[in-house]
Amino acid sequence: MQRKSWSREEQLLALHLYCCLPFGQLHQRNKEIVAVAEYIGRSPSAVAMKACNFASLDPALHRTGLGNVSASDRVLWGEFMENSASVIEQAEELYSKIGLLRAEQVSLQQSSDTETIREVKVRLVQGFFRKAVLLSYENRCAISGLEIPELLVASHIIPWSENKLRRADPTNGLALNALFDKAYDRGFITIDKHYRVRLSSAIREIESRHKVSPDLFSIGGQKITLPKRFLPDPIALNWHMENVFQH
Repeated sequence: MQRKSWSREEQLLALHLYCCLPFGQLHQRNKEIVAVAEYIGRSPSAVAMKACNFASLDPALHRTGLGNVSASDRVLWGEFMENSASVIEQAEELYSKIGLLRAEQVSLQQSSDTETIREVKVRLVQGFFRKAVLLSYENRCAISGLEIPELLVASHIIPWSENKLRRADPTNGLALNALFDKAYDRGFITIDKHYRVRLSSAIREIESRHKVSPDLFSIGGQKITLPKRFLPDPIALNWHMENVFQH
């Protein structure tokens, strides 16, 4: 019996699962995987395997996946890397039809009638980006190791306003505590191609006029804790260094 090919919609759902579930939950008993399987008419084990296969396309993992990556899987992954916002908008729309909604999706369904469809899509993309980035860093600040999710920010390396195609791209993200997120956003710190923190000379100038947290001065030269998936893109890191960092 010939196996049924995976449709683009089914692949989008599997990619979404790969991005938003911890590795330990990518199995056939996970309730989200079961719900997706029921929705698309496949077995939970098949859905779990398809989600896991995207691991072989993630350079951060250096693994081969389960050996069943198709040409269309590679095409979708490439599209995700090139235009993450569009891909995730499509995936979130499909995911919202399953009936197993995350808290942020329930909130969006209850949004005011005055909120436009565009605004709802933006919030869904933002919610996906935060979940995917923090999951990749295991809910820890990449610099300080802080493990309080309420105090963590999924920071864009290339800002949201600068590149709409990369708004949902987890390789364009860092998990930082609120202080380091603000410092990164203002260019007081940056991260080089070796994943080490560099301090701006502007911090020293500010210190002469204002009290500055000693935490900022202790991180210079420190290597960040790398994520379990979706390594920070060197091109994005260089963009931040050249365009945001206050050398």
